[in-house]
Amino acid sequence: MNSWLPDGPALRWLSYALTFAIAAGAASVLTPRVRAAALRFGIVDKPDGKLKTHDEAIPYLGGLAICLAFLLSLALTFSFSEQVLGTLLAASIVVILGLVDDLGQLGPWTKLAGQGIAILVLIKSGIYIKLVFLHPALAIALSVIWLVATTNAFNLIDIMDGLSAGTAMVAALTLLVMAELNGGSAAATMLAALAGACLGFLRYNFQPARIFMGDTGSMFLGLVLGALAMDTAYTQHNRLAAVAPALILGVPLFDMLFVMYVRRRRGMPIMLGSPDHVALRVRKWRLSTRQTVLASYGATGVLGGAAVAMTLLPLQGALIVLGSMVFLGLLLAVWLKTIDMRL
Repeated sequence: MNSWLPDGPALRWLSYALTFAIAAGAASVLTPRVRAAALRFGIVDKPDGKLKTHDEAIPYLGGLAICLAFLLSLALTFSFSEQVLGTLLAASIVVILGLVDDLGQLGPWTKLAGQGIAILVLIKSGIYIKLVFLHPALAIALSVIWLVATTNAFNLIDIMDGLSAGTAMVAALTLLVMAELNGGSAAATMLAALAGACLGFLRYNFQPARIFMGDTGSMFLGLVLGALAMDTAYTQHNRLAAVAPALILGVPLFDMLFVMYVRRRRGMPIMLGSPDHVALRVRKWRLSTRQTVLASYGATGVLGGAAVAMTLLPLQGALIVLGSMVFLGLLLAVWLKTIDMRL
Protein backbone atom coordinates (compact mmCIF):
# COMPACT_ATOMS: atom_id res chain seq x y z
CA MET A 1 0.00 0.00 0.00
CA ASN A 2 1.61 3.26 -1.10
CA SER A 3 0.76 6.92 -1.13
CA TRP A 4 0.45 8.39 -4.59
CA LEU A 5 3.10 11.00 -3.67
CA PRO A 6 6.81 10.25 -4.19
CA ASP A 7 8.81 8.90 -1.25
CA GLY A 8 10.74 11.09 1.17
CA PRO A 9 9.98 12.38 4.70
CA ALA A 10 8.76 15.83 3.65
CA LEU A 11 6.54 14.46 0.90
CA ARG A 12 5.17 11.74 3.19
CA TRP A 13 4.16 14.35 5.76
CA LEU A 14 2.59 16.39 2.96
CA SER A 15 0.64 13.28 1.96
CA TYR A 16 -0.53 12.77 5.55
CA ALA A 17 -1.60 16.39 5.82
CA LEU A 18 -3.50 16.20 2.53
CA THR A 19 -5.25 12.97 3.57
CA PHE A 20 -6.14 14.52 6.94
CA ALA A 21 -7.53 17.66 5.30
CA ILE A 22 -9.63 15.73 2.76
CA ALA A 23 -11.09 13.53 5.49
CA ALA A 24 -11.83 16.50 7.76
CA GLY A 25 -13.48 18.42 4.93
CA ALA A 26 -15.51 15.42 3.83
CA ALA A 27 -16.73 14.74 7.37
CA SER A 28 -17.68 18.40 7.80
CA VAL A 29 -19.79 18.24 4.65
CA LEU A 30 -21.28 14.78 5.21
CA THR A 31 -22.18 15.03 8.91
CA PRO A 32 -25.00 17.62 8.59
CA ARG A 33 -26.46 15.69 5.67
CA VAL A 34 -26.43 12.45 7.64
CA ARG A 35 -27.99 14.36 10.54
CA ALA A 36 -30.79 15.63 8.32
CA ALA A 37 -31.48 12.10 7.06
CA ALA A 38 -31.56 10.71 10.61
CA LEU A 39 -34.04 13.38 11.68
CA ARG A 40 -36.19 12.75 8.63
CA PHE A 41 -36.50 9.04 9.38
CA GLY A 42 -36.71 9.44 13.15
CA ILE A 43 -33.37 7.75 13.91
CA VAL A 44 -32.75 9.61 17.17
CA ASP A 45 -31.52 8.95 20.69
CA LYS A 46 -34.22 9.99 23.16
CA PRO A 47 -33.36 11.02 26.74
CA ASP A 48 -34.48 8.60 29.44
CA GLY A 49 -33.64 10.62 32.54
CA LYS A 50 -31.17 7.95 33.70
CA LEU A 51 -28.08 7.32 31.59
CA LYS A 52 -29.30 9.48 28.70
CA THR A 53 -29.61 12.94 30.20
CA HIS A 54 -29.49 15.18 27.12
CA ASP A 55 -32.32 17.73 26.87
CA GLU A 56 -33.84 16.59 23.57
CA ALA A 57 -33.72 13.77 21.05
CA ILE A 58 -30.39 13.76 19.18
CA PRO A 59 -30.01 12.08 15.77
CA TYR A 60 -27.77 9.03 15.41
CA LEU A 61 -25.76 7.83 12.40
CA GLY A 62 -22.79 10.20 12.74
CA GLY A 63 -20.60 7.13 12.43
CA LEU A 64 -21.63 6.84 8.79
CA ALA A 65 -20.18 10.29 8.09
CA ILE A 66 -16.91 9.33 9.81
CA CYS A 67 -16.63 6.09 7.85
CA LEU A 68 -17.51 7.67 4.49
CA ALA A 69 -15.05 10.53 5.02
CA PHE A 70 -12.34 8.01 5.94
CA LEU A 71 -12.98 5.95 2.81
CA LEU A 72 -13.21 8.99 0.52
CA SER A 73 -9.88 10.42 1.65
CA LEU A 74 -8.16 7.06 1.16
CA ALA A 75 -9.74 6.62 -2.28
CA LEU A 76 -8.15 9.89 -3.38
CA THR A 77 -4.69 9.31 -1.89
CA PHE A 78 -4.04 5.56 -1.85
CA SER A 79 -3.37 2.41 -3.77
CA PHE A 80 -4.63 -0.66 -1.94
CA SER A 81 -2.87 -3.81 -0.80
CA GLU A 82 -4.38 -7.02 0.56
CA GLN A 83 -3.91 -5.89 4.16
CA VAL A 84 -5.56 -2.53 3.53
CA LEU A 85 -8.52 -4.17 1.82
CA GLY A 86 -8.78 -6.59 4.74
CA THR A 87 -8.87 -3.67 7.18
CA LEU A 88 -11.54 -1.89 5.16
CA LEU A 89 -13.65 -5.06 4.86
CA ALA A 90 -13.45 -5.70 8.59
CA ALA A 91 -14.31 -2.07 9.30
CA SER A 92 -17.28 -2.30 6.93
CA ILE A 93 -18.58 -5.34 8.82
CA VAL A 94 -18.60 -3.51 12.17
CA VAL A 95 -20.14 -0.42 10.54
CA ILE A 96 -23.04 -2.52 9.23
CA LEU A 97 -23.28 -4.24 12.61
CA GLY A 98 -23.40 -0.90 14.40
CA LEU A 99 -25.91 0.49 11.93
CA VAL A 100 -28.27 -2.42 12.54
CA ASP A 101 -27.89 -1.87 16.28
CA ASP A 102 -28.55 1.88 15.95
CA LEU A 103 -31.64 1.26 13.85
CA GLY A 104 -32.97 -1.44 16.14
CA GLN A 105 -31.46 -3.43 18.95
CA LEU A 106 -28.85 -6.16 18.91
CA GLY A 107 -28.04 -8.27 21.92
CA PRO A 108 -24.48 -8.15 23.29
CA TRP A 109 -23.70 -11.68 22.14
CA THR A 110 -24.90 -10.93 18.61
CA LYS A 111 -22.64 -7.90 18.46
CA LEU A 112 -19.75 -9.93 19.82
CA ALA A 113 -20.30 -12.58 17.15
CA GLY A 114 -20.28 -9.91 14.43
CA GLN A 115 -17.09 -8.45 15.84
CA GLY A 116 -15.57 -11.91 15.79
CA ILE A 117 -16.25 -12.20 12.05
CA ALA A 118 -14.60 -8.82 11.43
CA ILE A 119 -11.58 -9.87 13.49
CA LEU A 120 -11.33 -13.13 11.54
CA VAL A 121 -11.15 -11.07 8.34
CA LEU A 122 -8.26 -9.06 9.79
CA ILE A 123 -6.35 -12.17 10.83
CA LYS A 124 -6.90 -13.83 7.44
CA SER A 125 -5.48 -10.65 5.87
CA GLY A 126 -2.31 -11.01 7.95
CA ILE A 127 -3.21 -8.28 10.44
CA TYR A 128 -2.35 -9.53 13.90
CA ILE A 129 0.35 -9.09 16.54
CA LYS A 130 3.72 -10.09 15.12
CA LEU A 131 6.37 -10.42 17.83
CA VAL A 132 9.26 -12.82 17.28
CA PHE A 133 9.24 -13.89 20.94
CA LEU A 134 5.57 -14.99 20.79
CA HIS A 135 4.33 -18.29 19.40
CA PRO A 136 2.04 -17.56 16.41
CA ALA A 137 -0.95 -19.22 18.10
CA LEU A 138 -0.48 -17.07 21.21
CA ALA A 139 0.00 -13.97 19.07
CA ILE A 140 -3.30 -14.59 17.26
CA ALA A 141 -5.11 -15.24 20.54
CA LEU A 142 -3.78 -11.99 21.99
CA SER A 143 -4.76 -10.18 18.79
CA VAL A 144 -8.36 -11.37 19.15
CA ILE A 145 -8.49 -10.22 22.79
CA TRP A 146 -6.91 -6.89 21.86
CA LEU A 147 -9.33 -6.17 19.01
CA VAL A 148 -12.40 -7.15 21.03
CA ALA A 149 -11.16 -4.87 23.81
CA THR A 150 -10.46 -1.82 21.64
CA THR A 151 -13.70 -2.18 19.66
CA ASN A 152 -15.83 -2.27 22.78
CA ALA A 153 -13.76 0.23 24.77
CA PHE A 154 -14.50 3.03 22.31
CA ASN A 155 -18.12 1.96 22.30
CA LEU A 156 -18.25 2.20 26.09
CA ILE A 157 -16.74 5.70 26.34
CA ASP A 158 -19.21 7.12 23.84
CA ILE A 159 -21.21 8.56 26.75
CA MET A 160 -20.42 12.26 26.53
CA ASP A 161 -20.41 14.87 23.75
CA GLY A 162 -17.14 14.67 21.82
CA LEU A 163 -15.49 12.14 24.14
CA SER A 164 -15.07 9.08 21.91
CA ALA A 165 -14.38 10.90 18.63
CA GLY A 166 -11.89 13.34 20.16
CA THR A 167 -10.05 10.64 22.10
CA ALA A 168 -9.84 8.59 18.90
CA MET A 169 -8.46 11.60 17.02
CA VAL A 170 -5.66 12.22 19.54
CA ALA A 171 -4.83 8.51 19.68
CA ALA A 172 -4.77 8.29 15.87
CA LEU A 173 -2.37 11.23 15.62
CA THR A 174 -0.07 9.62 18.19
CA LEU A 175 -0.15 6.31 16.35
CA LEU A 176 0.56 8.22 13.11
CA VAL A 177 3.77 9.62 14.61
CA MET A 178 4.70 6.17 15.87
CA ALA A 179 4.06 4.60 12.47
CA GLU A 180 6.15 7.22 10.68
CA LEU A 181 9.03 6.78 13.14
CA ASN A 182 9.02 3.07 12.37
CA GLY A 183 8.64 3.34 8.59
CA GLY A 184 4.96 2.48 8.43
CA SER A 185 3.81 5.10 5.93
CA ALA A 186 0.80 2.99 4.90
CA ALA A 187 -0.61 2.77 8.42
CA ALA A 188 0.28 6.44 8.99
CA THR A 189 -1.82 7.53 6.01
CA MET A 190 -4.82 5.54 7.20
CA LEU A 191 -4.41 7.07 10.65
CA ALA A 192 -4.28 10.54 9.13
CA ALA A 193 -7.57 9.80 7.37
CA LEU A 194 -9.14 8.55 10.59
CA ALA A 195 -7.98 11.57 12.60
CA GLY A 196 -9.24 13.97 9.96
CA ALA A 197 -12.65 12.28 9.81
CA CYS A 198 -12.94 12.55 13.59
CA LEU A 199 -12.05 16.25 13.52
CA GLY A 200 -14.66 17.02 10.86
CA PHE A 201 -17.28 15.11 12.87
CA LEU A 202 -16.33 16.85 16.14
CA ARG A 203 -17.52 20.14 14.68
CA TYR A 204 -21.05 18.80 15.21
CA ASN A 205 -20.44 16.37 18.08
CA PHE A 206 -18.63 18.58 20.60
CA GLN A 207 -20.88 19.97 23.33
CA PRO A 208 -23.64 20.77 22.68
CA ALA A 209 -23.77 17.80 20.32
CA ARG A 210 -26.08 18.01 17.34
CA ILE A 211 -25.48 14.42 16.31
CA PHE A 212 -24.17 11.23 17.93
CA MET A 213 -21.94 8.68 16.21
CA GLY A 214 -23.82 5.69 17.66
CA ASP A 215 -22.43 2.16 17.69
CA THR A 216 -21.81 2.60 13.96
CA GLY A 217 -19.03 5.06 14.65
CA SER A 218 -17.68 3.93 18.01
CA MET A 219 -17.11 0.30 16.98
CA PHE A 220 -15.62 1.44 13.68
CA LEU A 221 -13.12 3.68 15.47
CA GLY A 222 -12.20 1.03 18.01
CA LEU A 223 -11.64 -1.72 15.48
CA VAL A 224 -9.63 0.39 13.01
CA LEU A 225 -7.44 1.92 15.73
CA GLY A 226 -6.87 -1.50 17.27
CA ALA A 227 -5.92 -2.98 13.90
CA LEU A 228 -3.61 -0.13 12.89
CA ALA A 229 -1.95 -0.13 16.31
CA MET A 230 -0.80 -3.70 15.56
CA ASP A 231 0.61 -2.69 12.17
CA THR A 232 3.64 -0.85 13.56
CA ALA A 233 6.92 -2.07 15.05
CA TYR A 234 7.57 -0.93 18.63
CA THR A 235 10.35 -3.17 19.97
CA GLN A 236 13.46 -1.96 18.16
CA HIS A 237 15.02 -0.66 21.42
CA ASN A 238 13.35 -2.91 24.00
CA ARG A 239 10.71 -5.64 24.09
CA LEU A 240 8.69 -3.93 26.81
CA ALA A 241 7.63 -1.32 24.26
CA ALA A 242 5.29 -3.94 22.81
CA VAL A 243 2.71 -2.59 25.30
CA ALA A 244 2.94 0.94 23.86
CA PRO A 245 -0.37 0.60 21.93
CA ALA A 246 -2.16 -0.13 25.21
CA LEU A 247 -0.85 3.17 26.58
CA ILE A 248 -1.90 5.11 23.49
CA LEU A 249 -5.43 3.72 23.76
CA GLY A 250 -5.21 3.82 27.55
CA VAL A 251 -8.14 6.18 28.19
CA PRO A 252 -10.87 3.93 26.74
CA LEU A 253 -9.16 0.74 27.92
CA PHE A 254 -8.82 2.07 31.48
CA ASP A 255 -12.47 3.10 31.50
CA MET A 256 -13.55 -0.34 30.29
CA LEU A 257 -11.51 -2.17 32.93
CA PHE A 258 -12.62 0.22 35.68
CA VAL A 259 -16.30 -0.17 34.81
CA MET A 260 -15.96 -3.96 34.63
CA TYR A 261 -14.28 -4.00 38.05
CA VAL A 262 -16.90 -1.77 39.71
CA ARG A 263 -19.83 -3.68 38.24
CA ARG A 264 -18.30 -7.01 39.23
CA ARG A 265 -17.79 -5.80 42.81
CA ARG A 266 -21.44 -4.73 42.93
CA GLY A 267 -22.62 -8.04 41.56
CA MET A 268 -23.99 -6.35 38.43
CA PRO A 269 -23.87 -7.79 34.89
CA ILE A 270 -20.79 -6.37 33.18
CA MET A 271 -22.75 -5.52 30.03
CA LEU A 272 -25.52 -3.69 31.90
CA GLY A 273 -25.35 0.09 31.53
CA SER A 274 -24.65 2.08 34.69
CA PRO A 275 -23.20 5.53 35.58
CA ASP A 276 -19.83 4.09 36.62
CA HIS A 277 -17.69 5.47 33.81
CA VAL A 278 -14.58 7.51 34.51
CA ALA A 279 -15.85 10.58 32.63
CA LEU A 280 -19.18 10.56 34.49
CA ARG A 281 -17.39 10.33 37.83
CA VAL A 282 -15.03 13.18 36.98
CA ARG A 283 -17.98 15.32 35.92
CA LYS A 284 -19.84 14.43 39.12
CA TRP A 285 -16.75 15.48 41.08
CA ARG A 286 -16.56 19.07 39.84
CA LEU A 287 -15.65 19.43 36.15
CA SER A 288 -18.05 20.48 33.41
CA THR A 289 -18.73 18.25 30.42
CA ARG A 290 -16.33 20.22 28.23
CA GLN A 291 -13.62 20.22 30.88
CA THR A 292 -14.01 16.47 31.38
CA VAL A 293 -13.76 15.79 27.65
CA LEU A 294 -10.74 18.07 27.23
CA ALA A 295 -9.09 16.39 30.23
CA SER A 296 -9.58 13.04 28.48
CA TYR A 297 -7.92 14.41 25.35
CA GLY A 298 -5.03 15.64 27.51
CA ALA A 299 -4.70 12.27 29.23
CA THR A 300 -4.61 10.55 25.85
CA GLY A 301 -1.85 12.93 24.74
CA VAL A 302 0.20 12.29 27.89
CA LEU A 303 -0.17 8.53 27.54
CA GLY A 304 0.76 8.82 23.87
CA GLY A 305 3.90 10.75 24.75
CA ALA A 306 4.80 8.11 27.32
CA ALA A 307 4.30 5.40 24.70
CA VAL A 308 6.58 7.15 22.22
CA ALA A 309 9.21 7.53 24.95
CA MET A 310 8.98 3.82 25.74
CA THR A 311 9.79 2.90 22.15
CA LEU A 312 12.86 5.16 22.07
CA LEU A 313 14.37 4.38 25.48
CA PRO A 314 16.42 1.36 26.57
CA LEU A 315 14.73 -1.23 28.75
CA GLN A 316 15.44 0.47 32.07
CA GLY A 317 13.96 3.77 30.91
CA ALA A 318 10.92 2.02 29.43
CA LEU A 319 10.36 0.25 32.76
CA ILE A 320 10.37 3.58 34.59
CA VAL A 321 7.90 5.12 32.12
CA LEU A 322 5.53 2.16 32.20
CA GLY A 323 5.78 1.78 35.98
CA SER A 324 4.96 5.46 36.44
CA MET A 325 1.90 5.26 34.20
CA VAL A 326 0.61 2.10 35.92
CA PHE A 327 1.13 3.67 39.37
CA LEU A 328 -0.75 6.82 38.36
CA GLY A 329 -3.52 4.68 36.88
CA LEU A 330 -3.93 2.76 40.14
CA LEU A 331 -4.04 6.00 42.14
CA LEU A 332 -6.68 7.34 39.76
CA ALA A 333 -8.78 4.21 40.13
CA VAL A 334 -8.65 4.43 43.94
CA TRP A 335 -9.67 8.08 43.85
CA LEU A 336 -12.48 7.51 41.35
CA LYS A 337 -14.01 4.87 43.62
CA THR A 338 -14.40 7.50 46.35
CA ILE A 339 -16.75 9.61 44.21
CA ASP A 340 -20.34 8.94 45.23
CA MET A 341 -22.43 8.42 42.09
CA ARG A 342 -25.73 8.19 43.94
CA LEU A 343 -28.17 11.00 43.15
